Amino acid sequence: MRNLRLLARQVRYENRAFWRNPAAAFFTFAFPLIFMVVFQAIFGSRTENGVSTAAFYTPAIVAFSIINACFTSLAMTVVTVREEGILKRIRGTPLPSLVYLAARICHAVLIGLLLVVVVSTFGAVAYQVAFPWGELPMLIVTLLLGSACFCALGLAISGVVPNDRAAPAVVNAIILPLLFISDIFLRIPPDNFLAKVADVFPVRHFAVALQGIWTPALNGPLDPTDLVWVAGWAVLGVVLALRTFSWEPRG
Repeated sequence: MRNLRLLARQVRYENRAFWRNPAAAFFTFAFPLIFMVVFQAIFGSRTENGVSTAAFYTPAIVAFSIINACFTSLAMTVVTVREEGILKRIRGTPLPSLVYLAARICHAVLIGLLLVVVVSTFGAVAYQVAFPWGELPMLIVTLLLGSACFCALGLAISGVVPNDRAAPAVVNAIILPLLFISDIFLRIPPDNFLAKVADVFPVRHFAVALQGIWTPALNGPLDPTDLVWVAGWAVLGVVLALRTFSWEPRG
């Protein structure tokens, strides 16, 4: 119980620190919406199997929001606090190290889920993309599983980034190519070679799972195999994080 109280207190602190940086908070939430508006402006007249551009990009940007909060931002933030010596100093305080790390993860997940609400609401209001209320339980399971997967992978990647100056380049070099070939930024037909490459990684499976909930006419209804792939990568991420994560500065 004591650790749970400490976790709740640390999550509140992380949340307060986040909102006290209004510029960063604003662009965290504006960034996915900018992508939606730009892609809709570029591909607005296209449809596939009766699915409009907006209907495709709403779950795609939802997936991007979770990945950005739980993988990209978490990895960069952890590297920064590690290189600033904060992780090392935390280990010398009464706050358990794992509670501090869990609070970072919980905050990333909460921001990701809040982004899901913002993006799906924007899609419904601006582009009349219906929210899949009938699939809400499976949507919650998919979002939480995806969040766990990308948090684990974010921690694993943070362990191999040498310093905070290299973090943006390394993390973006890993995730950006996958975003382009995994039905996030562009629609890639399943029989395309790039789609087959992307099928090895969790990004496409997560995006396709969300599309199966939002727009089953595009790729068919949610396939449990996609969730199995995401869960498998979550386990792999935990294993890698246990091997690579460091509390000591490396730069």
